[in-house]
Amino acid sequence: MAITQRQLRIFWQSSLVTAILYSVVCLTWGTTWLGIKIAVDSIPPLTASGARFVIAFPFLLIICLLARAPVFFPKNRRVFFVLLTVFYFSVPYYFISYGEQYVSSGLTSLLFSTMPIFSIIFSSLLLNEKIKVNQVVGITIGFGCLVVILKSEGLIFTHTGLTGVLAILSAAMMHGFLYVFSKKNASDINVFTFNTLPVGLAGFLLCGAGLVVEKPDLSTASQASWIALLYLGVVASAGGFIVYFYLLKRMSPIILSFIFIIFPVVAVGIGALYENKTVTPEFFIFSSLMLIGFGLTKLPIDTLKRRLENIYSTERSAKPAYRR
Repeated sequence: MAITQRQLRIFWQSSLVTAILYSVVCLTWGTTWLGIKIAVDSIPPLTASGARFVIAFPFLLIICLLARAPVFFPKNRRVFFVLLTVFYFSVPYYFISYGEQYVSSGLTSLLFSTMPIFSIIFSSLLLNEKIKVNQVVGITIGFGCLVVILKSEGLIFTHTGLTGVLAILSAAMMHGFLYVFSKKNASDINVFTFNTLPVGLAGFLLCGAGLVVEKPDLSTASQASWIALLYLGVVASAGGFIVYFYLLKRMSPIILSFIFIIFPVVAVGIGALYENKTVTPEFFIFSSLMLIGFGLTKLPIDTLKRRLENIYSTERSAKPAYRR
């Protein structure tokens, strides 16, 4: 059946909208790290990470209600709800805010881009999924380059720098674990339910802990930090979430996962401009190699292999048999 001009126009318009929204997510998540850096400049990390979620919660709640999704988790998933609240939202985002006190926003994004790698490792441990050759090669290249970057930035040999790096890597590891654990135990939970109440509860828990531990004097917080928190809560958390899951329904998960390769590039560039920091050739080269390595782990090798085998078998069957 021939494609009409109207169908073709709708296709191109839909593709253009998808491409724009994909770019929006990359830009939004790429600027998140600088937002965190500015927020913790004058607001302590526990309070800053909590305030971000407290701001985001009402927006997510409205979205959840408009989507007619349940706000509360099923009764048989309460343990998972607690794990998600504590080890996906509360602790990791505090670790990121803490780490950004000592690590640049661009490098933080590179460190967190290891999250899909931890997902691959936990998928092997929890789901018995086989780790492929391209994934082993990609992980080796990626982490090898990361060590070189950390060494060149002088963050391995200083106590505070190393603590910040380990905090951010721990956050990435927790996210990787919860991603796989969710796949195994909570794939049927609505995505709006998955995020709304855990974000709200995590926000209040973090703010409460901040009041007790940090005793913040918010009157001294800068205007830039407050603007950064509003941006993180409204744009990065609520807006980024909506657009990401909109794309998840319309794009291949493999293509969408490359956001984790693209947003560090955005973060490094924007962070360097804001912090007036020159990106050295060494940092650029090894960051590029690191992201290429991580990108290699996402290649659908099995699918490509099957397609090549099909092409080969088709070509063989198409050849005329040789007769004497």
